[in-house]
Parts: sequence; C-alpha cells; structure tokens
Amino acid sequence: MREISLHLLDLVQNSVTAGARLIEVSLVRETGGLLKMVILDDGRGMDKATLEAALSPFGTSRTTRKLGFGIPLTREQALRTGGSLTLESTPGKGTRLEAVFDTTHIDCPPLGSLADTLAGLVLANPDTPDFSLCLASDRGQEELDTRLLKQTLDPVPVNTPEVALWLRGKLEEMTENCFGGIA
Repeated sequence: MREISLHLLDLVQNSVTAGARLIEVSLVRETGGLLKMVILDDGRGMDKATLEAALSPFGTSRTTRKLGFGIPLTREQALRTGGSLTLESTPGKGTRLEAVFDTTHIDCPPLGSLADTLAGLVLANPDTPDFSLCLASDRGQEELDTRLLKQTLDPVPVNTPEVALWLRGKLEEMTENCFGGIA
C-alpha cells in the first residue's frame, strides 16, 4: 500500500469484522518524526495460534479469499522505515495493534487522506461499532468520539448527507491541525 491511511483502513476493517463495538484509533507523531498508530478494539480477540497466523500473509479467517495481507504488509512497511509492529490479543476481550513508522525515512509512505479514511470508516458503519479517534503531534491534539456525536445528533443518523459533510470537514480540520504539512 502506498499510504499509511490505507494501512489504517485495512487494519480497522479487521476490528469491524471481529465484531468490535468500540474501536479506538490513535495516531501520534512524536518529536523526531516517529508516527505511532494504535488500534484498540473490544472484538472477539484471537488465541495464540490465530495471532501467529495473523502475522502471516497466508493466514486468514476469511472464507472467500485465503490471503490476509493487511497486518503483514503494515508490519513490512513499518520495519522498512526502521519502525515496528506489535500485536496483542485476548480471546473474548479484543486486540491491540501498534505500528510505528519513521516518517523521516525515505521508504516511509505518505500519510495519505486520513480524513477520507476515517470518515469512510464511520460512515460505512453508522450504527456500530463506535469510534474513538485521537490525533496528536507537537502541533496539538484533536479527538472525536462517535458515541458523543451520536448522542448530540439523536435521532439523526451519522450517515445523513449533511452530517457526512460536516464529519468529513471536521476530520480534515483535525488532520490539518495535527499533521498539516507532513502528508
């Protein structure tokens, strides 16, 4: 994948597929250029054998396509930049994935359209799961929680056109405030 936002999309989709009710996404750019992406969910979780298989492109729980490239490709891209990927999971409790990219490394892909990716995830899943999004850098920190958004909008769904436009704009503003100039 050519953009970090596409890695994020693929990884969060795993959480959706695992039946998560809450997916927490954190992207933090640290001083010095390290970008830490953390995805924490309360989905099914994985046992040790499934966790090991998730790190292999030939291990997947899919029934239609017997390849699972999301986690292995993200790990390879993170390692290529001098970063890392860790994956922890507990059956019945959920999964935590952390990928670290050195954004100053020549092989680091661009951030991509983070606002489009995050908006797409929320809008494609208007009822469940809920998302807690946190973006941070030395420029500031921005947060958005769809539980609060849904409570404020009740009874208007988050995927109505007006809300979708507002959400896309809000996420663009959050991305610019925290990461402007590094995409």
